[in-house]
Amino acid sequence: MTEDTNLTTPNTEQPEYNTLDERPIIKEDNKYNTRGCCCMPVLEDLSRERQMCCCAKLATFDWTKGLTKDENVSKYNVIEVRFKNSHKDFYKSDDATMVLEVGDIVAVEAPTGHDVGIITLTGPAAHLQYRKRQNVLPIEELRKVLRKARQNDVDKWNKTIDLEKDTQVRARKIANDMGLKMKINDVEYQGDGSKATFFYTADDRVDFRQLIKVYAEEFRVRIEMRQIGARQEAMHLGGIGSCGRELCCVTFLSNFHTVSTQTARVQQLSLNPQKLAGQCGKLKCCLNYEYEMYKEAAKDFPDPEIPLFFRKGKAVWHKTDVFARTLYYAYVNEPGELIGLSVEAVHEIIKLNQQKDFPENLEQFSAKERAKILPNSELNGADDESNEYFDNVVGQDDLTRFDKKKSRPQHSQHQRSQRDGKSRQHSENSRSNNSQQRSERPAQRPVREISKPILKPKTNPNA
Repeated sequence: MTEDTNLTTPNTEQPEYNTLDERPIIKEDNKYNTRGCCCMPVLEDLSRERQMCCCAKLATFDWTKGLTKDENVSKYNVIEVRFKNSHKDFYKSDDATMVLEVGDIVAVEAPTGHDVGIITLTGPAAHLQYRKRQNVLPIEELRKVLRKARQNDVDKWNKTIDLEKDTQVRARKIANDMGLKMKINDVEYQGDGSKATFFYTADDRVDFRQLIKVYAEEFRVRIEMRQIGARQEAMHLGGIGSCGRELCCVTFLSNFHTVSTQTARVQQLSLNPQKLAGQCGKLKCCLNYEYEMYKEAAKDFPDPEIPLFFRKGKAVWHKTDVFARTLYYAYVNEPGELIGLSVEAVHEIIKLNQQKDFPENLEQFSAKERAKILPNSELNGADDESNEYFDNVVGQDDLTRFDKKKSRPQHSQHQRSQRDGKSRQHSENSRSNNSQQRSERPAQRPVREISKPILKPKTNPNA
């Protein structure tokens, strides 16, 4: 009886509570994380930063905070509101009596009805972000902030958030049953529950006129279909990049710029699609981060397609070290032996070739570069056959570079001579003591050697 009771006892494990307040943290599937909240948003919070304390998608940092204390901040009536995932928009606040702060839940105008979102940026930072956009509307034509959200607005908003996951699963099944080659990536309900936006990806054009009718009958809302690309799909779904961090398009990147293979070539990266492509299947957006710096550093580099001609033969370019300002060339007949030349040396060789003057070989220019760096003694001691000098400057090739070496005390020449004299005297004294000890020992009895007798074989008397 006791065992049956234990088997049928329901799980009464208490949820873990946040240390900041008394609201439970949802660990398995935090559906409010797409809105930038670590827990269910409510209106009773005095500190709105609690609703923004998680790793929210496209979280915004106000770098102008604290810089405009003496300035009239009320003249900046543009605010930024976040809805779901990458969906952000700017609104204007005409009511001067309504004080809006980051983290406030507000109701804003929508084409039909109203929407509910969370403020992410206010003041001059929001104004500058809005001006940064291309083809922006005048501030007077922006939609308005209606009011701070009431409790019934938040309750209805939470109910629509609960419907989004089930709606997405049901919408995928309906599209699959109709044989449409499309993928429903995300569903976003409007704050008042009057409209649902379906984000989908498709390789070809999809005729979803019949699909919209089925969705409208099934979900009883106004339907809007919005096609997105592969990068927007990665932004909606999220994930971890090859660097081990969350995707840039999920955390801070809001505008997608064109990424070409030229950015990889300038940075001397291997054109391997598996390494250069991100989770979206396109070239990684982070290739653009250092592209301008590499482009600026390599603006005076010669064209690598120009070959170098010598009396020894023709040399072609193989690779470039941009920040070391070194180009590596090799003879056509000897492609395995790379010789590094500075940018100035390559320009000098190209200029000589244009004047129909052909130097002796590559090695002489490499030797000139070494002569500027190495002393004459080291240069003369280098191997003349290879004409290559390798110097382990930081010890990266030494396996014992992390071992602590014992430092020997440095002695002067006088101390060294005294030390040598003492060692000689000590050795002579040790020899004399050994001879004296041998003489004082008692004489030992001589050992007599006993020779073995030679045994003759017995003879047979009867023989």
